[in-house]
Amino acid sequence: MDIRCARCHRTASYDPSVWRCPCGGPWEPIRPLLFDHRAIQPHRPGIWRYADLWPSALRPISLGEGWTPLIPLHRADPRLWAKLDYLMPTGSYKDRGTAAGLSALLAQGVDEVMDDSSGNAGASLAAYAARAGIRATLFVPAHAAPAKKAQMQRMGARLVEVPGPRAQATAALMETLKEGGIYASHVYNPFILMGLATAAWEIWEQLGRGPDAVIAPLGHGMLFLGLFLGFEALQAAGYIERLPRLYGVQAEACAPLARAFAAGAEDPVPVVEGETIAEGVRIASPPRGREILQAARITGGNIFTVAEEEIRAAQTALAHQGLFVEPTGALAMAAWPRAVQDTDRVVVLMLTGSGLKTPVR
Repeated sequence: MDIRCARCHRTASYDPSVWRCPCGGPWEPIRPLLFDHRAIQPHRPGIWRYADLWPSALRPISLGEGWTPLIPLHRADPRLWAKLDYLMPTGSYKDRGTAAGLSALLAQGVDEVMDDSSGNAGASLAAYAARAGIRATLFVPAHAAPAKKAQMQRMGARLVEVPGPRAQATAALMETLKEGGIYASHVYNPFILMGLATAAWEIWEQLGRGPDAVIAPLGHGMLFLGLFLGFEALQAAGYIERLPRLYGVQAEACAPLARAFAAGAEDPVPVVEGETIAEGVRIASPPRGREILQAARITGGNIFTVAEEEIRAAQTALAHQGLFVEPTGALAMAAWPRAVQDTDRVVVLMLTGSGLKTPVR
């Protein structure tokens, strides 16, 4: 299974013990990803309908993830559609990436993994590791939602709770990795991106066309990049003429990418990790920040910030349409009035995490 560095473009054979390129850049799949509608297998569940487009060495681990509903939000605006990725086996979009990423690790003979997470990624990894019979250790912020931590533990993962900001959990994991181990990172594993690209392919199939714009929450930005790679593949294969504009949304309290985009910077702007109810995007230094900024600019998109009261209002507005999402999952709804353009016919909001994971505030 070949991969390449997103920074220096070095190619390599996938080795789980080498979780990033020697230059420090993150690995990604060889681009553009392959896409051919004739390879789709509609009888296979979820993301695995696209399995013939992926490396044959993968050993599928599945809980039925993917092929989530895409529904209109006409009461808000006739152009809006919602992709309900919070209706995944573990209650978040992360399952798309985890299924593909852990399948790649299983194919390499890995039987024990570690990761750092504020909640959804850890819950997803715990579930799929349990499904595959792989032991998982998760470094989590002590302040993470109790329901998410309980979800991880009930799946059999070992939790290491780390006091302080989200970044401290990552730092604690890095110290442990010095003694050895496999980092099943939801940020660095290139096959995570391959799984997340299926969101773009599903949207294209379900709409019967490419959308004009897609709006997604933005923390580490893996869903954002997965969407970019998915639509890039569709364009390269001739299925869409242009890439949809990709809009990322960050909380005002922690917005390194929004500040960088506004300043025209190539890399995230250093910020203090502020408090926000949207804990899933509380990431002060996203490792793939440069690639996210490039993707937003290539597609003609933007990166917005929203205030806490806007997040709460968006969460309530979605609930009043029967869609119960966590605060992070409401970010796209909070930002859409600033993103929609007069010429848009179809705008997709990515609803990423279930409201059942967090207390109502």
